[in-house]
Amino acid sequence: MEKVPESLGIIAGKGVYPLLLAESARKQGVKRLFAVAFKGETDRAIARLVDRVEWLYVGQLGALKRALQASGVPQAVMAGQITPTHLFSVRLDKDALTVLSRLKKRNAETIFGAVGAELQTVGVELTDASLFMESAMPEPGLLTARALTADEMDDVRLGFQVAKTTSGLEIGQTVVIKQGTILAVEAFEGTDETIKRAGRLGGPGIVVVKVAKRGHDMRFDIPVVGERTMKLLRKTRAAVLAIEARRSILLEREKIVEQANRQGLSLLAFEDLRATPAG
Repeated sequence: MEKVPESLGIIAGKGVYPLLLAESARKQGVKRLFAVAFKGETDRAIARLVDRVEWLYVGQLGALKRALQASGVPQAVMAGQITPTHLFSVRLDKDALTVLSRLKKRNAETIFGAVGAELQTVGVELTDASLFMESAMPEPGLLTARALTADEMDDVRLGFQVAKTTSGLEIGQTVVIKQGTILAVEAFEGTDETIKRAGRLGGPGIVVVKVAKRGHDMRFDIPVVGERTMKLLRKTRAAVLAIEARRSILLEREKIVEQANRQGLSLLAFEDLRATPAG
């Protein structure tokens, strides 16, 4: 990472990710943290970890720009999800409506890319979502005790090929397979709902593959795995979770690996699948 910034803005969505990022940024020397949080989405614990927090509703792009500009932070990072259906259910302000009206395609890359461009107009650079989270991004290799079987590794390879294709089409980053059959491909509903759907169809032993698309903009929508996803994998009795090395974030990594070992789940971080041996 380049020189640690004196101050940083966090656009904080759901879950533990914004909290961990704030803690890590502070430990690595950021002196002033400002957060924009969203009512009904962001964990209120964020207020204890930053110097100041501004609470907004999802869809208030104008207020977001004004808050970040007034804070004086030169950089901001997006951390944590916003409930996907909010794109259709929230009341958007004039700035947000204007931005969306310019977009022929509405997906994470186009919407958040447009938000990043809007932030630049008020002097704030949207930077990589992986900032200060490097230790949570695993290197290639098996992270758990149970190795994959040859059949499971074949499923991972198939899932990788399919997920790279679907993510490139802006459909989704996650594919679930069992014994060579594609059970579910992620769409707008998100990873967790995709796993639920696949579990109902395939039963125990599903293989979940999650990737970043080729040429992925690392400022937003990085593949993230947290405790909620791990609980779902246990509930569906999944056999494997395979994620892309150096391009995925494991939130509370040690806890996730420990949990995976307890439930007999193989957790694989892959880079070049052609060079990855089966268990």
